[in-house]
This record gives sequence, C-alpha cells and structure tokens, in this order.
Amino acid sequence: MEQQRVVRDSDFWWGVGLGVIGGYIVAQQSWALWQIANKRVERTISTHANQAPSGCTFSGTSETETYVKTHTTEDGIERIVYTPKQRRFETPIVMQHGMWHGAWCWQLWQELFAEWGWETHAHSLPGHAGSATQRPIHRCTLDYYLAFLKDEVERMSRSPVLMGHSMGGALTQWYLKHITDELPAVVLVAPWVSHCAIRDGLPRFIRLDPLGCLLVMLHWSATPFVRNPRRAAKALMSARAVYSPEELHAKLTPESALIFYQHNPPFWSPPEHVEAPMLWLAGEEDAVIGEAAQRRSAAHYDADYVLVEKAGHNLMMEFNYRETAEKIHHWLAERGIDS
Repeated sequence: MEQQRVVRDSDFWWGVGLGVIGGYIVAQQSWALWQIANKRVERTISTHANQAPSGCTFSGTSETETYVKTHTTEDGIERIVYTPKQRRFETPIVMQHGMWHGAWCWQLWQELFAEWGWETHAHSLPGHAGSATQRPIHRCTLDYYLAFLKDEVERMSRSPVLMGHSMGGALTQWYLKHITDELPAVVLVAPWVSHCAIRDGLPRFIRLDPLGCLLVMLHWSATPFVRNPRRAAKALMSARAVYSPEELHAKLTPESALIFYQHNPPFWSPPEHVEAPMLWLAGEEDAVIGEAAQRRSAAHYDADYVLVEKAGHNLMMEFNYRETAEKIHHWLAERGIDS
C-alpha cells in the first residue's frame, strides 16, 4: 500500500508539472498571437524612428586592387559597403540578412560582386551583429524589421537591386507588397516560402530539433535552434561549407520567435503580381526550407528558379558560393541593369 501511495503521489506531481508547462506554453502562444494580431505594417512604417543614440561609433576602411571596403556603425546601424574601383554597374545591391545573422554573412559575395563591378551594401538589423539593440529581441517583428530595411533602401542614390536571404527573403517579399515593387530586380536566396512559413517549416524543425522547438516555446526566442555549433551547422550549412560550425556559431546573435508566426495567414498573404524581375535560389540540401515548397513559391511569383546542387541553407557560405554568385551576376547582367 505504501508503495502504491508513493507511485500515486509521483504521478500526481508529474501531472502537475506537465500541466504547468503546458499552461505556460499555451499562454506564450496566446501572447504571441495577440502581439502580432495588433500589428499594422502601415502604422509601423509611419511611426518608425531609429531609437539608437546618434553618431558614428565605429568606422574602418580597407582596400584591395579591385575594391574599397567601408565598415561603419552609424546611429546604431552597422553597414558594410564594398565599392569597386572599376565600376561596371551604377545600380547598387542592398543585401538583407536572415535570422541570427548580420551584415558579416555577405562577405564572400560582397568581395566577388565588387570584383565584377557592383557596389554592394549590407546592413545589420537592430540587435544583430554590430547594430545596437533598440527593443527586446523577443518583441521584434517583421514589420519592425521592415521599417529598417525601408530606411536602407532609401539611403541609396538610386533604386537598388534588393537581395534577401532566408528571413531577409521574407522581408524582401514584405517590401514588395507593402512598400513598392518598382525595383530593377529582386534576388531571393533560400528565402522563406511565399504563403505559409509554418506549414512548410515547422514539420522540418520538429524533425530536425524537437528539443529546440520545445525550448523556443518555453523561452519565446528562436535562439535555441542555434544553441550550439553542432545545431547551428546542422540547420544552416552542409558539411562542405567554407565556415566551420564553430566559426558560424560564434557570429550568430539571438532572434525573435514572433517572426515565425507573422509570415503566415491570416497575418500575411503574398502579392499576386510583382513587377520587378525576380530570381529565386534554393539549396538542394536545405534542412529548414523545403525545395519543393520553394519551387512552388517561385512559380507563384513567376520568378526564375535556380536549384543549387549539394548546398545547404546559407548559400553564400557554401563550398560552391562562387558559382552561385556568378549565376546571380550573369542573371542581373542579362536583365540589362545599366551595364
């Protein structure tokens, strides 16, 4: 009898513990849905203001025979600009990073594009890499990030090519819908799919990292998905990437989980028609975004579609990053962008 009572007590407390965890998760999800249900992109854009302290806190310049690299952090926003010494194209390229990343992730491509005559501008969103945190990361949303992307595009002397990776690809789609699609060209690099990020991405994340999914729900941060070098590399790169897992993980920063919800109905629907020519690149071995879903998304936008063989999610740091960059360069040149 005593043993049965101990077992019943143990089952009771296990039940209480699971109930508390379950209730907390339900409360977190309710909070998330409430947060994004009250977001209005037009209101965010109209009331947006950079809240970081003003001034240039860091700057540095280096150069090679073919380009000048300028690295600044001005008014809290980190920017890395590559200017070719022999410019072939007047249209600049604005590069928008994805989750956990920053301007640094474009380095290999920025060097190549500068050698080919393109001026490229990469920036870090608030709370990422060298940009100051302006609101708690767990409260950052896609419309909040979009306002900063809009700022960067408007800094250009002429309408730029807009290039976005992963979540940055989602932001690019939001830009086309909520700001303008009057751009010379758009390049989406392993972006979030066009219609529903959760439908495609959540099953893949559950298979890839079930514990990470639970931790994200408990902490309301997407950081657990990249909580160590092994997990980060498994999600973002193939074994052939030029970055090691440790090198990649050391550069990653915390990320909001709210953004997962926003790129889904009823909070999001893609534009039905986009005027700007679009190139969509997908990694054959992308662990977090399904190739079939990317192909369907590219078809929705009537985009030119390129499957990069044997590459993971971070196409710009895979073993074949140069060949992928060359495909983008030639595609842009073929569009006749002030060549």
